[in-house]
Amino acid sequence: MASEQNKMGLVGLTTIVTVNMMGSGIIMLPASLAQTGAISLLSWVVTALGAMCIAYAFAKCGMYCNKDGGMSAYANEAHGKSSFFIASYTYYVCLVISAVAIAVSAAGYLVPFFPWIKTTPIHTFAAVVAILVVTMVANFWGPKITGQISAITVWGIIIPVVGLSVVGWFWFKPEVFAEAWNPHQDTTITAVSSGIALTLWAFLGIESAGANSGAVENPEKNVPLACMLATSFTAIVYITSTSVIQGIIPNAELAKSDAPFGLVYTYMFDETVGSVITALAVIACIGSLLGWQFTNAQVSKAAADIRLFPKVFGEVNKDNAPIKGMLIMLGLELLLAVMTISPNLVNQFNVLLNLAVFINMVPYILSLTGLEVILRKQNVSQKEYKTAAVIGTFAVIYSIYGVYACGQSAVFWGSILTMFGYIFYGFVAARDRNDGTPA
Repeated sequence: MASEQNKMGLVGLTTIVTVNMMGSGIIMLPASLAQTGAISLLSWVVTALGAMCIAYAFAKCGMYCNKDGGMSAYANEAHGKSSFFIASYTYYVCLVISAVAIAVSAAGYLVPFFPWIKTTPIHTFAAVVAILVVTMVANFWGPKITGQISAITVWGIIIPVVGLSVVGWFWFKPEVFAEAWNPHQDTTITAVSSGIALTLWAFLGIESAGANSGAVENPEKNVPLACMLATSFTAIVYITSTSVIQGIIPNAELAKSDAPFGLVYTYMFDETVGSVITALAVIACIGSLLGWQFTNAQVSKAAADIRLFPKVFGEVNKDNAPIKGMLIMLGLELLLAVMTISPNLVNQFNVLLNLAVFINMVPYILSLTGLEVILRKQNVSQKEYKTAAVIGTFAVIYSIYGVYACGQSAVFWGSILTMFGYIFYGFVAARDRNDGTPA
């Protein structure tokens, strides 16, 4: 548990959640969504509604269950200790994958400055490794420093994306947008489903307020507020900025871009402005990685504190940073980066994205189905219970739809990774029974 002097407040937590979503979510998505067409904007609408349901449910969970562990603690309320472990394990795996995906995004935005990054897969790998190492080391000074750094780096995404949402309409061409609407003549259902995993990825991070509850001041108030504030702001920015960019850049060119926001500002102004925006996007990716790395360290530490993860994950320095656990996480990230090396940064990003979204739906579903138990334990009013239960059910249904939208490959490999978690839990349960404690 972090000391009171080294805990973050509402602003820091909202910043972390916003950075976790926006810094990784929107940077590469215009290029990915352009592969379907502007019709993928309908996916934003569906996902925004689903994300608000998820945010509301997590806000209620965070309001009435402030135990360390966030989603894992919520899952434990309904499903017991094994679900705490599986939720922690799958979320941990998801964040490892997400960190690599974000590093790939940052590498893509660095290409205009360092063209050698894209010349060979090995060069791309070297850039990704450097980004992962730098952001991991920056977290060694504890949660307070992470919150302060994130408060600065978040402007790297707020400036270009919000700016585009406001002033980009002056360059918006309806005919460009119309040509990009449905270039492959997909059915509406097919087009929407193809964009669900992509847009859902953009909102991953909703839960990070709860995951960091042990390092937050007044979590009963600040956790739900951070969830709702960050999600509402992010949804508005995502929909408007994506609409604008698809009406400025021809769809075929947008689909091949490694740095879509830098490209759109080049269209709007010139290459110098485009380069400045690209640099800001790199800063945003770095801030996002800081947030994800910090969140994952807190998840594994909380699991180690109750002996569900090896105790090495719970060992902290004087700044409350679990450095040993972070180094293990870095090793796994580097291994994954090796396994997914690709000469095409957009393709590599999409593969990692789909896998991360699927695996993250496991702790989402486990934790969201614990909401009713949490509410009953707190003896909330019947009206509050019914409202939260209905919205929470929609959140779970949407999460299941997200699993479907990830595609067969992601579901296949994600299921295998999840099954390994049960092997690991078998050893944990056996150890506890040997100690005379219930598994």
